[in-house]
Amino acid sequence: MGIFTKGVSEKRPLRDGSLSKGGQAAFRRKNKKVPWTIFIIFVVALLAAFLNYPIIWDKGVDWINQRAGLTLLPNFYKLPFKLGLDLQGGTHLVYQADLSNIKLDDYTDSMQGVRDVIERRVNLFGVAEPVVQVNKVGSHYRLIVELAGVKDVSQAIAMIGQTPALDFREERPAIEKESILAEQKEIEEKLKQGITITPEEENLLLKDPFFTPTQLTGRYLEGAQLGFDQQTYQSQVNLQFDDEGGKIFEELTRKNVSKHLAIYLDGVPISAPVVQGVISGGNAQITGDFSLTEAKELVQRLNAGALPVPISLINQQTVGASLGHLSLEQSLRAALWGFLAVLLFIILYYRLPGLLASLSLLIYIVLVLAIFKLIPVTLTLAGIAGFILSIGMAVDANVLIFERLKEELKSGKSFGGSIEEGFRRAWPAIRDGNISTIITCLILFIFATGLVKGFALTLGIGVLVSMFSAIIVTRSFLRWFIGGRLENWQRIWR
Repeated sequence: MGIFTKGVSEKRPLRDGSLSKGGQAAFRRKNKKVPWTIFIIFVVALLAAFLNYPIIWDKGVDWINQRAGLTLLPNFYKLPFKLGLDLQGGTHLVYQADLSNIKLDDYTDSMQGVRDVIERRVNLFGVAEPVVQVNKVGSHYRLIVELAGVKDVSQAIAMIGQTPALDFREERPAIEKESILAEQKEIEEKLKQGITITPEEENLLLKDPFFTPTQLTGRYLEGAQLGFDQQTYQSQVNLQFDDEGGKIFEELTRKNVSKHLAIYLDGVPISAPVVQGVISGGNAQITGDFSLTEAKELVQRLNAGALPVPISLINQQTVGASLGHLSLEQSLRAALWGFLAVLLFIILYYRLPGLLASLSLLIYIVLVLAIFKLIPVTLTLAGIAGFILSIGMAVDANVLIFERLKEELKSGKSFGGSIEEGFRRAWPAIRDGNISTIITCLILFIFATGLVKGFALTLGIGVLVSMFSAIIVTRSFLRWFIGGRLENWQRIWR
C-alpha cells in the first residue's frame, strides 16, 4: 500500500496524495520552468498593454530621451482600434438591386462586381474603413453600405448611386505627357507655398498625364471571361465587344501597336496591356503576370462596368458621432463595473487563488484587446457585448479549476498533486463548454450578417484566449507556490 516499484510508476502520486521521492524530484524539475513561463507571460502581456495604450511607453521613452539628450528609444507603434458605425457615428444605407436584366447564373458575380466598385468609390470619397456587404433577402439582393464618420451624407448617396464607369484610354504622345507633368509640378509648388490656385489649374492637377480617353467605353463591352493561355496555362482575361465596339477597338489597336492601351474603371486604371497587333472581330485578351485570384477580380470589375446593376436606396439611418461616443462610454463603464464586481467576488470567495485568477483575467483582457487591434476587429456595441460575455467564460473556467482544487485538498492530497489533479479533472468540462460555444460562434459568423457577426467574432476570439488564460496562465501562477511557505496555509487555498 502506497509503495511504488522503481521505473515507470515511480512518479505517480500515492493514495494519500503525497509524492514519492522520484515524483517530488519530477515536480522540482517541472517547477524550474515555471519562472520562465511566467516571465514570458508578463513580457507578452506588457507588449500587448503598450500596443493597447502606447501613451504609457511614449511618456517613459520621452523622459529617458530628454534626460539623455539623444533619441535612444523610439515611440511605440500606433495602431488605433477600429470602431464600428454605432460607436464612431456615420450613415447606414441599404440599396435594392435590380437584377431583372441579368441572367440568374450571373447574379453573384454581378453583385460582387458592384460591391467592389462601390467600395472603391466610397474609399475615393474619403470614408475610412467603409463596410460594403451583399445581402440576400428572399429572392431580392441588397447592398448594405456603412459609412463610418461620413459628414456629407447626400454627396455620399449621390456617388454610390452612380453607374460604374468603364473606359479604354490610349497613351499620350511623349511631348504632351512631359508638358502636363511639368505644369502639374508648377501647380504643386504653388500649393506648397500656400498660393491659391485657379479652378483651371485645379482641373489640370487632376488630369491624367499618361493616358487620354477614347470612344471605347464599357457600354460596348458585352462581357469578360476568365481564360488560360493554351501553352503556358497562365491566367488571362478574354474580352468580347459588340459590333460597334469591335470596330472602335480595331481602330484603336491599329493606332497603338506596341503601345499601352489602359483600362479604367471609375477613373482608376486596373490594367494597361501592350497592344501586340491589330485586333479585329471584337475579341481581345488581357495577358500578364496574373494570379488566378487577380484574373477573377479583374473579370468581376470589367463585368461590373459592362453590365451595371441598377440600385435604389430603400433605407437610410444616421448615427450621430455624439451618440456613438456616448454609447461607447456607457458600454465601457458597464464593462468596467461588471469586471470589478467579478474580481471582488472571486477574491473574497477563493482568496489567494481568486487573486491569481484576477491577475490572469487582467492579462486575458490585455491580450484580447491587442488581438482586436492586430486583426483588426471592427468593434461595435454587439462586439463589445460578445467580449464581455467571453470574460464571463474565462471566469467560469477558473471557478471550475478552483472548485476541483478545493475538493482535492480536502481529500488530503498534497498541494502539488491537488493542482495537477484539479486541472486534469476540470479540463473536460472547460473544453466541452468552450468548444460548444466556439461552434455556435462559427455558425453565427458564417450565416448571420451585420452586428451578429461582430458579436460572434469577438466572443469566439475571447473564448479561445480564455482557454489559454485558464490553462496556461492561471496554472503557471498556481505552480509558482508549489514547495513554498504559502503552500501549507490551508485557509488561503480552501
